[in-house]
Amino acid sequence: MQLTRLYHFSASHRLHSRELSEEANQELYGKCNNPYGHGHNYEVEVTVSGPVDSRTGRVVDLHDLDALVKGHVTEPFDHRNLNEEVAEFQQLVPTTENLGIIIDKRLRASWDSAFPQRTPALERVRIYETARNIFEV
Repeated sequence: MQLTRLYHFSASHRLHSRELSEEANQELYGKCNNPYGHGHNYEVEVTVSGPVDSRTGRVVDLHDLDALVKGHVTEPFDHRNLNEEVAEFQQLVPTTENLGIIIDKRLRASWDSAFPQRTPALERVRIYETARNIFEV
């Protein structure tokens, strides 16, 4: 059985690589290279899988899943400037591809301790940056 839970956060970022010239950054990232940044209302889907527990009838305790995502994703990213306020993006371009990788790593690093009794599997993280830009890890 799979269960997908939807979460939201808003954040700003500037797409800019220190390894590229100003001209190359502008050409590559266009308006997303604005020195003042720009923002998105991100939607994040977290999909888990596992057997349905015969006692609870559930794949995962939603309270535990929500707490994990809140602690490692929505609280640390919501209303933040990703470039300035999130440690992983001090050296990494905060593209939504990289955001997906960071979210996946953060969840996996705490997964087993969050679900010690019955561990469902983290199947995927999907991020909607815009209606047309959707990324999946």
